[in-house]
Formats: sequence, C-alpha cells, structure tokens
Amino acid sequence: MNSHYDNEQGNLRAFLLLSELENGEQISQREIAGRLGIALGLVNSYLKSLAAKGFVTVKAMPRNRYAYLLTPKGFAEKSRLAFQHLSNFNKLYRVTRQDSLELFIRLRRQGIKSVSFCGIDDLTEFAYLSMQEANLKLAVVMDETSPSYFLNIPVVSLEEGVRVDTGKIVITSLQRAGQLKETLRKLGVDEQLIHSPARSFAEVLK
Repeated sequence: MNSHYDNEQGNLRAFLLLSELENGEQISQREIAGRLGIALGLVNSYLKSLAAKGFVTVKAMPRNRYAYLLTPKGFAEKSRLAFQHLSNFNKLYRVTRQDSLELFIRLRRQGIKSVSFCGIDDLTEFAYLSMQEANLKLAVVMDETSPSYFLNIPVVSLEEGVRVDTGKIVITSLQRAGQLKETLRKLGVDEQLIHSPARSFAEVLK
C-alpha cells in the first residue's frame, strides 16, 4: 500500500472504501468521494493501491462507469480492518474519556461552571459525557468544517465562538488539536484559556 495507508486514518479510509465497494454496484469515483467526504484524487489513489494489492478488481461498464469488485482477499482485508477499527475505537473511548473527565473535574474544582468546545470528531461526544459527569455546562460549540449542529446545539465558527465566550475553551478534536489551537491564538484567545487533549491521536493508539 501507499504510505497513507500505513496509519490509523488511512486504515479507516481503506475500510470505509472497501465497505462501499463490497456490493459490487456500478459507481463512479466521484460518487465514492461524495459518500465518504474525501477528495476525488485520494479516492483514485486508494483504489489503485487496493487493486495493486489484489483487494479490488475493476470491471468496465457502459457510459464510462465501473464496477469495483472485492476479491476474497479484499473481503478478508475488510474484516481485518473492521476488527482493528473497533479495537482502536474502544481504546480511544477509554483513554480520552478518562483524560477529559480528569480535566473537567480539575476545572470544576477551580470554580469553573461552563466550558466551550472547539472542534468536532469522535472525541467530542466522549468529552460531552465527561463534562456532564463533572457537572459542567456547555456554553458554545465551535468549528469550521463540521455539521451545523452537535447534539441539537448550534455549531458556530471559531471567530464567532470566541466573541461569544471568553471562558475556558476545550479542544475536542484529537487530529486537529494543533491546528485549532493555533487558530484560536491568532484570534486573540489567551493560551491559558485553551485546553488541548492530554495526548495525541498517535499516543492514544500506540
């Protein structure tokens, strides 16, 4: 596989791609990219890698369409990646749930009553559970590239979020933690008000 397949995010994308192809239906690379929310060029790169490893065969169809068929080896690889993803998800839950709970309890003891979330991914829901357990309230949820709602709470841009809230901001995205923190700093947020995840994505899964 290409180097992008040799990491956890790459493995997850490969699993999702194989899952999309397991029915053997006619589908374009553009349709796959739209379903998975990834770049068209990346889909093309993954398909070439999967085909080179013997996980996928390509059958030409009318009107410049293709059917991507999983080989027996491809089905086995999908099963392997599914097990790995489930294992990683369980580990991610245990570690980030505990780390976020320790942070929120510490903030509560400092007299903090509410926090804001910055960044939405798997970690966000874990953090929300820990925040409730620590008896804190959620003031604002901010992000730039996520859905417009998180658990029925409107998601605002970082620029709007920092105008609304001047309290503690908890970065609730492992993979974009550094990027989000830098954006908050550029928007004038005091670094002491920003709380990043205690561990990186790689550290959690190692």
